[in-house]
Amino acid sequence: MSLDVEELERRHRRAMAPTGLLDRPWLILGGAPDPVLPPDVLASHARVDINNSGKAAAERGLGRAALTVRRTRERWDVHPGLDTEVLLWFTAKNLFALRFKLLLQRQARVDRLIRMPKTERDAVVQHVVGPGVRSVGDLGKPSNGIAALCYGLFLGVPEIVLAGFSLTRSGHSYDRLARPRKQIEEDSFVLGRLAADRRVATTEAELAEETGIRLWQRGEHQ
Repeated sequence: MSLDVEELERRHRRAMAPTGLLDRPWLILGGAPDPVLPPDVLASHARVDINNSGKAAAERGLGRAALTVRRTRERWDVHPGLDTEVLLWFTAKNLFALRFKLLLQRQARVDRLIRMPKTERDAVVQHVVGPGVRSVGDLGKPSNGIAALCYGLFLGVPEIVLAGFSLTRSGHSYDRLARPRKQIEEDSFVLGRLAADRRVATTEAELAEETGIRLWQRGEHQ
């Protein structure tokens, strides 16, 4: 049975409404090395950390995240001091199990917890960019950071700026493992579809050139 996308939107808008995040522009911080983080965008946008990118933010003294988007398999030992106002967890586990798991993470600070199973995550991405993404690349779905971009657009966030995103640079800002970048084809497909959307921007000049997404400039908030 297919998901009722309108009901999905209503449910997540209800869950996110008390946070005030739906009315604020977002800065999504991905895990690519050496993210470009202009002070102006940090001052004006709610920071959204992807997986363990909050560790890199903490090392730069950027304070709490407004929102963290996390996958089930992400390792807690990489960033045990997760500190976020809201945690959106991409998982099929129920809230009781998730809250118990958070209790075991004694250094983590999470004020509000929202869950989203894979079926809903995929439905949001396909609603925003179309079903064609399912036939792209090895997995047919974008990375968590690009899924978070689609989630914000799905809920009507006024502007979303990407930092710490790359289609070419290997490794991550929060470890030294130099792991290769995954889901490049899927992410390229989604970003290409969104290049004309003026709500979407990036601080990364390389990414702007590769995808056609506008390069964020001070004073250009839509």
